[in-house]
Amino acid sequence: MTRIFLRYFRGVKEVDAKWIGWAGVNVPDEIGQRALTKALAEKRCIPVFLDEEIVHQYYNGYCNNILWPLFHYLGLPQEDRLATTRSFQSQFDAYKRANQMFADVVNEHYEEGDVVWCHDYHLMFLPKCLKEYNSKMKVGWFLHTPFPSSEIHRTLPSRSDLLRSVLAADLVGFHTYDYARHFVSACTRILGLEGTPEGVEDQGKLTRVAAFPIGIDSERFKRALELPAVKEHINELKQRFSGRKVMLGVDRLDMIKGIPQKILAFEKFLEENSFWRDKVVLLQIAVPTRTDVPEYQKLTSQVHEIVGRINGRFGTLTAVPIHHLDRSLDFHALCALYAVTDVALVTSLRDGMNLVSYEFVACQGSKKGVLILSEFAGAAQSLGAGALLVNPWNITEVANSIAYALNMSPDEREKRFRHNYAHVTTHTAQDWAETFVSELNDTVVEAQLRTRQVPPLLPTGIAIEHYLQAKNRLLILGFNATLTESVESSGRRGGDQIKEMELKLHHDLKGPLTTLCQDIKTTVIVLSGSDRSVLDDNFGEFNMWLAAENGMFLRLTDGEWMTTMPEHLNMDWVDSVKHVFEYFTERTPRSHFEHRETSLVWNYKYADVEFGRLQARDMLQHLWTGPISNAAVDVVQGSRSVEVRSVGVTKGAAIDRILGEIVHSKSMVTPIDYVLCVGHFLGKDEDIYTFFEPELPSEPVTSMRSKIADAVKASADKKYMGKPTSNNKNSSKSFHNKTHKSTPFGSSDKRTSSSLVNNHHNHSSGWRTPQEIISWHEGSSVLDLKGDNYFSCAVGRKRSNARYLLNSSDDVVMFLKELAEACGRSSGAHSNGT
Repeated sequence: MTRIFLRYFRGVKEVDAKWIGWAGVNVPDEIGQRALTKALAEKRCIPVFLDEEIVHQYYNGYCNNILWPLFHYLGLPQEDRLATTRSFQSQFDAYKRANQMFADVVNEHYEEGDVVWCHDYHLMFLPKCLKEYNSKMKVGWFLHTPFPSSEIHRTLPSRSDLLRSVLAADLVGFHTYDYARHFVSACTRILGLEGTPEGVEDQGKLTRVAAFPIGIDSERFKRALELPAVKEHINELKQRFSGRKVMLGVDRLDMIKGIPQKILAFEKFLEENSFWRDKVVLLQIAVPTRTDVPEYQKLTSQVHEIVGRINGRFGTLTAVPIHHLDRSLDFHALCALYAVTDVALVTSLRDGMNLVSYEFVACQGSKKGVLILSEFAGAAQSLGAGALLVNPWNITEVANSIAYALNMSPDEREKRFRHNYAHVTTHTAQDWAETFVSELNDTVVEAQLRTRQVPPLLPTGIAIEHYLQAKNRLLILGFNATLTESVESSGRRGGDQIKEMELKLHHDLKGPLTTLCQDIKTTVIVLSGSDRSVLDDNFGEFNMWLAAENGMFLRLTDGEWMTTMPEHLNMDWVDSVKHVFEYFTERTPRSHFEHRETSLVWNYKYADVEFGRLQARDMLQHLWTGPISNAAVDVVQGSRSVEVRSVGVTKGAAIDRILGEIVHSKSMVTPIDYVLCVGHFLGKDEDIYTFFEPELPSEPVTSMRSKIADAVKASADKKYMGKPTSNNKNSSKSFHNKTHKSTPFGSSDKRTSSSLVNNHHNHSSGWRTPQEIISWHEGSSVLDLKGDNYFSCAVGRKRSNARYLLNSSDDVVMFLKELAEACGRSSGAHSNGT
């Protein structure tokens, strides 16, 4: 197998593993493919056959010319490589096709319970492809290169597609915490998802992100040093470089390995330390790679020129300071070279891990040499305590470190070596693999436990069937992220702020809402935190009830606005909170705040994520220590917002008063026997879901609801006669000052809704008398709701008190279309029957 690979585990310890990967050769005919497949099967390998065109576009193009440079901070192709940029889309298409071909092969061999471990940037699309085959498949993904900062990754045209595909995995692994942090930051800043200490959360689904530093098989190196051939080679090298300190560099001849910087630092060391000129030698092994690429050819010429100049300047007829080899060494020769080295130089400009440093330490049991290690190599996080860390771009610093290493005392060498040797010999490759697979299995189990807490998807067929059978239905619909059109942000920071701030009813909902609102057995309420003008603009044409600002304002679309707010609601805090919100809006770019009549909302959804969170935290401290320290308010924190509202201003608290007014207005006699409540509500407002639960023992009020309904149904012959007469939609009339001719269904308590609100305000906790309950729950008393006729449904919020879930507003649109169609068919059939 070549460099593109994935491991396919049934268990590490049992070594029941299969390797699936590209064979590295083009085999166009079926006979050749069968022969190669049979030969590789003996090595537990399964080939994926890619044709030459896909290999060219996918491997040489997208992987090596786009992803690899970007992940190593070299940027996307520019100027002389604009042709590559122009062909980007075709390369990306080939990348997706190749990943799908890998997925097809995995699926052919997959058995239930298997673990699929995908490796490296070549297979970033694979987790998504595998999960589309089987959502229960255990999938892990590991990156062997650095993952760049979000500012680098966001330059990639396919940035969002790749991130979302990787997030389909259950566990995402990196060599270091820095790389993991960059990945989480990219998901947060580019996709707008929530970063947590565990990983990345997307609407309740958590993708675990963690660091798993890789190791080597240290025992293999230690065993090699005991072989007679290796010992003999060690003696030859000692004689060859007798009287001179040996410095060693082993690298691929690659732009990121910092070979020119290393050699220039060695030159500066020789310039400043004439004593060492004939007492030290640098052995540089540069393994050629991609010799057909012009950039690599240029690098090779540059290295040769520097080496020749230094050898000509500091060499003699019998010795030169640099021995440079443009080839690889076999394993045993490399072990011997490691064993005789006094100082190892690893000066990578950017490296995922760099295991040369590990191999050097493993072979230094007797020599106890010094490791000079680039701080930009992943290994610096593991071996940094024992190594001399350097910035390879700082030639002077590297030169000084060489001098320090050559003059280091034996005691210090011993201490530094002991620390690194302990790490290398205990954190092995086997340990790395077992840890990753174990963590993956644990992650899947934890995800299953979380999934059990996620509401099931709304059974649309059952919900529609029960709707058609009901005699008096109530539909409560949220607005934002429920009935609105979804806006694709394409990964841009903060999305399209202008479009998203202007809430618009989904264009496909006008027909279905019209049908549902015209049904005389159905009452539709749009219950939203938005202000009245927003609801007027979007729903004025429908025959429905609008409840604005979390239900504090109410009107029938052909009536006038009235308030359902409790009397004597203290709003003295508004001006001081407004000043705080204005202060932070001015100092947080792309943030804004809304001044509603019952609340203030500061939104930083479109601001920089990290800065917005810091500002929100600072804002809360300002609020709690000043304007709201003694105020009767609730602070409601959304994912990217801070809202201050008066105590008791929630959708659940308002719905009973709303129902009472609706019952009065419609002269409702038939009890409500079906409730559908759908919305993307904040946690504070999810009390509306529990309000309609037929039996909730923990709530004394609702536990008596059935008894109340029985009591009031007995006198159901009395009706309301009052109805608003004014058509001035812009005025706001107090609901409290209205005098009802009677209460619903002839309740013996004749108090107005105003007194009911005040009663609730004064008895905010504890038990009420049965008479008080009947009076206050004027709305709930019209409910004759059985459990299977109540459908509460959260939209896009998998952590919810709702019974069911719809994933997005698009799913809401689809469901309401089906409901309206069924309603239309039912009405037509009824008309024909009569």
